[in-house]
Amino acid sequence: MTSRTRSRTAADRDPACLPDRARRLVETLGGRFSREMGIDVDRGDREVERWLLAATLFGARISAAIAVRTYRAMAEAGVRGISDVEGRTWEELVEILDRGGYARYDYRTATRLLRLAESVGGEAGALRGGGLDETRAALGALPGWGPVTVALFLRELRGVWPGVDPPPDDRALEAGRHAGLFGAGHHPLDRLREIAGEAGLDVRDLEAALVRLWLAHHRDFPHCPGGARCAVLTEEG
Repeated sequence: MTSRTRSRTAADRDPACLPDRARRLVETLGGRFSREMGIDVDRGDREVERWLLAATLFGARISAAIAVRTYRAMAEAGVRGISDVEGRTWEELVEILDRGGYARYDYRTATRLLRLAESVGGEAGALRGGGLDETRAALGALPGWGPVTVALFLRELRGVWPGVDPPPDDRALEAGRHAGLFGAGHHPLDRLREIAGEAGLDVRDLEAALVRLWLAHHRDFPHCPGGARCAVLTEEG
C-alpha cells in the first residue's frame, strides 16, 4: 500500500470529514423525494395527503425520475392529493399517467388510485396509528402498497407523525457503509442523526441521499473504493 493510499484510507475514516461527505451526497444526488416534488410534509395533513399520492407512484417498478415526472403531470392536471382523484374517471387518470411516462403501468395504477381514493379520501391523518407498527400495518393494507412504498412514505414523515421514527432500510444501510458514514458498532439511525446535525442537514435528506446512492450505484459497489473516493462523489464519476 502506497503512502497516498494510506492517506486516502485514513481520510475515509476521519470523523471530521464525514459532515462534508454527507453534504456532498445531498448536493450531488438530492435529498427528500417529497421536496423534489414540491411537497412539504412539515406543513400538515394536506401536504401529507399529497405525499401519499406521490409515494403511491413509486409502487411500480419504475425509476424515481418517472415517478417524480408523473406526479408533476398529475399536479398540473389538478390531481395533487388522493382526494383530488375523486371525480376523475379511470380514462382521465390513464391519460395523465401516460403523460408522465407511466405507460407500462397506467391501467393498473389508475385502478389502484381510484381504490385508494375510495378507502382513504382526504383523511391521510387517519392512517396515523398509535405507534410505528400500527401505522405500518395501516399503510401496508392500502391498495398496491408494499414494504418499499411504506418505508419510503414513512422515512419522510420522520418527526412529523408522532411515533414514526423507523430505522434506515437495507438500501440506506448498504449505501451508508459504502460511503463510509458508519460501520460495525454504530447504531445507524443515531449515527445518521449525528452526522446530519454536524453537517447542518435534515436527517431525512441524508437518508434519502443514501437511498439515491444505492439506486444509482449499488451494482458498482464491489468495484468502487467507496468512502471519500466513491466514484459518484469524485470527478471520475
